[in-house]
Amino acid sequence: MAKSIISADSHFVEPPSMWAERIDKKFRDRAPHTVRGLNGRDGEFFVCQNISPFPVAAFFGAGVPSEVLAEHNKKGMEAAPACVWDPAARLKDQDRDGVIAEVIYTSMGMPLYMLDDVELRSACFGAYNDWAVEYCSHDPNRLLPLGLLTLEDIPAAVQEMQRIAKKGMRGAMIWAEAPGDKPYSHADYDPIWAAAQDLQFPLSLHILTGRKGTGFDFFAGNLALQAATLHHEIERSLAVFVLGGILERFPNLTIVSAENDVAWMPYFMWRMDNVYRRIGGLSGTKLAMNPSDYVKRQIYATFINEPVFVKTLDIYGPDNAMWSSDFPHTAATWPRSQDFISKTLSVLSEADRDKIIHDTAARVYRISL
Repeated sequence: MAKSIISADSHFVEPPSMWAERIDKKFRDRAPHTVRGLNGRDGEFFVCQNISPFPVAAFFGAGVPSEVLAEHNKKGMEAAPACVWDPAARLKDQDRDGVIAEVIYTSMGMPLYMLDDVELRSACFGAYNDWAVEYCSHDPNRLLPLGLLTLEDIPAAVQEMQRIAKKGMRGAMIWAEAPGDKPYSHADYDPIWAAAQDLQFPLSLHILTGRKGTGFDFFAGNLALQAATLHHEIERSLAVFVLGGILERFPNLTIVSAENDVAWMPYFMWRMDNVYRRIGGLSGTKLAMNPSDYVKRQIYATFINEPVFVKTLDIYGPDNAMWSSDFPHTAATWPRSQDFISKTLSVLSEADRDKIIHDTAARVYRISL
């Protein structure tokens, strides 16, 4: 068995009633909720105003074979694992997988990044942040919550970041991609980067959270095609962080690319270096280092079951790559994560393997286990 492992990207599945129970009462009649039999379809669906309905069973598809996913997704919350409500049950699930700690992201909060009602979205995020901290208080050494931030109101976002950091959160999600009319290079965001840097608070760009509306639509289009291209919005955002000079100006800001795999990063680094070398003088941004140096210094990336990146670790290596189980989502390696790690990372030195499955995440999120 490999060294005890840390998942740098696992997920809650929020009890659907949580949103209405915790949100400010003026939003209660518009709170996220679930409905059964939406438009005559079998199953239970997470809905809220303009977001695309999401089958709740898709949030807990760990271990379900691909050929039966369609049938699985017709189930409701009654089929969810006990860990949805009970953190003690989650620790048992961790133990079964040989995991000693999880950095835990939202599930239902991801589509909420696409809510057009900014006030409602902010209220939802505050309710979630409080719930997640309370859930993880059962064992804050092993259950490490990441918060949700919305960035239309920068002073309010800074205040919320400071609040949730004080409550014990280890980082937060921001849009995978900012609105087109206000990219992350805009000076208005600088207080966010400064606060995150000062708090040593990693900011994550997770799939399915772009403000431009990129995500799964279970009722339209090819889901495989949608999934295969989800990382493109994060790729564009990382280019903004590097070539827009954000990481130059905030050298201690930590950015995490979550659930987008790793093997594309070396090519991405080469391409940014090549482009900057050839036409950087036309960009309006002067960098003191090669773009790839900022990536290695400040950008981390999680992967689940990707085997390709081990061939390029000399370019983007174990000091940046972090394994994740994605539990309890469909892509999860749970409950056979140790098997995947043993098979895929066996070609690496013990030191490199330990960094990828434990040490790098422990350093980024200040985990002492």
